Amino acid sequence: MRLDLDPRTIAQARALAAKVGDPIVEMAKKHTTVAVERATLRLAGLSGADPDGTPWVNHLVDAVRADVGLEHGVALPVWQALAAHDNDLSRLAEEAAAGQVTFHLPEGAEAELAAKHAREAVGVGIARLDASRVARERMIAEIGDAPRKPWIYLIVATGDIYEDIPQAQAAAREGADIIAVIRSTGQSLLDYVPEGATREGFAGTYATQENFRLMRAALDETSRELGRYVRLTNYASGLCMPEIAALAGMERLDMMLNDSMYGILFRDINPVRTFVDQRLSRQIHARAGIIINTGEDNYLTTADAVEAAHTVTTSQLLNEYFAKEAGLEDWQLGLGHAFEINPDVPDSFRLELAHALLAKTIFPDAPLKWMPPTRHMTGDIFKGYLLDGFFNLAGAMTDQGILLVGMMTEAVVTPWISDRDLALQNVRYVMDAAGRLGEDFHPAPDGFIANRAREVLGESIDLLGKIIDEPNGLLDAIADGTFGLMKRPADAGKGLEGVAVKSEAYYNPASTILEGEE
Repeated sequence: MRLDLDPRTIAQARALAAKVGDPIVEMAKKHTTVAVERATLRLAGLSGADPDGTPWVNHLVDAVRADVGLEHGVALPVWQALAAHDNDLSRLAEEAAAGQVTFHLPEGAEAELAAKHAREAVGVGIARLDASRVARERMIAEIGDAPRKPWIYLIVATGDIYEDIPQAQAAAREGADIIAVIRSTGQSLLDYVPEGATREGFAGTYATQENFRLMRAALDETSRELGRYVRLTNYASGLCMPEIAALAGMERLDMMLNDSMYGILFRDINPVRTFVDQRLSRQIHARAGIIINTGEDNYLTTADAVEAAHTVTTSQLLNEYFAKEAGLEDWQLGLGHAFEINPDVPDSFRLELAHALLAKTIFPDAPLKWMPPTRHMTGDIFKGYLLDGFFNLAGAMTDQGILLVGMMTEAVVTPWISDRDLALQNVRYVMDAAGRLGEDFHPAPDGFIANRAREVLGESIDLLGKIIDEPNGLLDAIADGTFGLMKRPADAGKGLEGVAVKSEAYYNPASTILEGEE
């Protein structure tokens, strides 16, 4: 089911989004960050941490930066030092942390040799991304995929990876197609990725390479048991976005929360840092065959879902532009939106249908991620269960691709396994009862739903035009509080000190390979 919207209007909206997004991409191309350089070293095989838990990639990047700056990238100084000291990466990082190595920027033949060796090492990591993608495709072909859409997405988050695993397996057995291991509170503000399996998190479990490996292995076991591939999701956001993307790709995660503006708006991370980091992270996701989930639903937790509906559409258009520029395809664009209109508003369900259908009409080939009500969940579990049922019905009627399971205990407690079971029963009942209802549901061409969708699309086009008129475009719009009512200036925010303007000598084998330049 689609709305009868003028294709020329949709094309106009996309053209404006590209005009807004292009200067941001050009800015991202001219900068690097500590996280981009650390991700490059991780792809080259550097892992582990010192006894205090500081990763070796942090030590090595910090040492190179102290000697020659960040603006040239770390690849040339690091691989020159490797050759000079006859070392491997791990040993070099340990010596750098102890102050036993001095780095310099090679030139001429020395630089060419360092670039060659860096490219070979990072190429091994890129090959691992490719292998993970092939392994996923092979496993789906072997055991089968989820039998239908929307895929049912359920969150697990105890803080203890060894407790998360049985809960995730139980959820898959009850019908979940996607398991999302939500991150520990505040991890997005850590400028390093913790190491190893973790057992103490806060309202979530730390995103680490070992935790990724353990959960993927457990879900592979359950996938074979159930005869359908169960997908795994985590979060590539915050100050370590490209690093986590690299780790997720190597450990065969299937989806990653990856939004171009979420960290800016809701974690006060510097805008320039975020846009630079997200570009490399999305290039990695594109190569690894990972579906991204964007975060437009968050706008509606701070701004009114009716008044701010056009900001969701605007952000979706921008997220699509940034994603495709980084190499992602339509099937990898889990663009976010949410069922967050106050249920006391007259015609609230019709408005929700209008917004959901608008997204599906503009992005027909994207697996849209449909988020459940949270803002207006009051603690009345009976009303909440009913509201989740309406949300599930809207998802069934509008052909959403990814449906996050709503919890009747939202705003009361962290869900128990029994809460998740009841929530999954709600989803199964509605999906089975509704069947292919979308085939029979055709809003009147000039009715309430269609006119509301046109209104929101028109407001989105107007907003994109206003952003273009700003002296600094999207950066000014973000600073003015356009999205989610959060005002985030481009010269402030966490992580700004980790950004550098690239020099003419800058070299990064990861971005070079991912962009197909070699």
